[in-house]
Amino acid sequence: MKSPTEVLAAGVICHRQARGSSQHSLQVLLVHRPGHEDWSWPKGKLESGETLPECAVRETAEETGVRVRLGRPLPEVGYNLPDGRPKRVVYWAASPRRTDRPTAPTTEIDRTAWLGLDEAEERLTRDDDRLILKALRGMADDGALRTRPLLTIRHATARPRDAWALPDADRPLVSSGRRQAMALAGLLSCWQPEYLLSSPWLRCQDTLRPYLALSEARLRVKGGLSEDGFRRDPGKVGKHLAHLLGRDGPVGLCTHRPLLPSVFETLRSLADQTVAAQFPDISPYLSPGEVLVTHLARSNTDENRVVAVERHTPVR
Repeated sequence: MKSPTEVLAAGVICHRQARGSSQHSLQVLLVHRPGHEDWSWPKGKLESGETLPECAVRETAEETGVRVRLGRPLPEVGYNLPDGRPKRVVYWAASPRRTDRPTAPTTEIDRTAWLGLDEAEERLTRDDDRLILKALRGMADDGALRTRPLLTIRHATARPRDAWALPDADRPLVSSGRRQAMALAGLLSCWQPEYLLSSPWLRCQDTLRPYLALSEARLRVKGGLSEDGFRRDPGKVGKHLAHLLGRDGPVGLCTHRPLLPSVFETLRSLADQTVAAQFPDISPYLSPGEVLVTHLARSNTDENRVVAVERHTPVR
């Protein structure tokens, strides 16, 4: 007998500091579903052609009107639907960027509420949702909730080397690579990197071009992130990465497969043993167009520490 197909969904715990409070206490955003008569987190089912991060961002905007930037991943929730199908809901912490009008029907979501953590725990209907809140509270207590992302992007699929007689720097994306780049724009928008470093080679710049057209991100190209530059001076990768690590906002870099071990070695050194084990360590490390999201927090001595890692491939 064929196993029932898993239903995938995604959502967020959107958090902010309470205004007008001397304690700057944390608040989280809940939604009320009249059809279920429950209080829960913004979430919804995965649609065709989107990734789970994109689903989480879209559903939150539709249900609450809040446009969010994703933070670090939270525990997943799994359960069986009444018809027996398994359902898995993936969650992220998130921060609000702006608020528009919600578009979800009022029969689906009729109220939203920003609540302190204790009040939210009492208001939530499901025990599973309280467990996610407990995880978020623990991250906040550890100073590891407010993170900033560093996105490492392997360029999209390019023309094979043996089918290209001109300089390697000019080797273009193939049609599937251009579709990857278009899909990548929506995925990158979930973390909204504001500053990007890239190899100057055409295939890397063309991978980022659709996202740059949608955003106000700044792009700088660095010869040390090209394959030739890496062969001449492997140490340049660490210098460019240190520059990104020193910035405050969301950042990213786009480069080539041979440089990825050096990038990951540096980032791995900033993580504890459990998180460090999540970095790819086998070639090709990332598939073309794939993104590794590294979540950075500041230690008490203002040093970077990697507290979470996740990887995503755009749907095309």
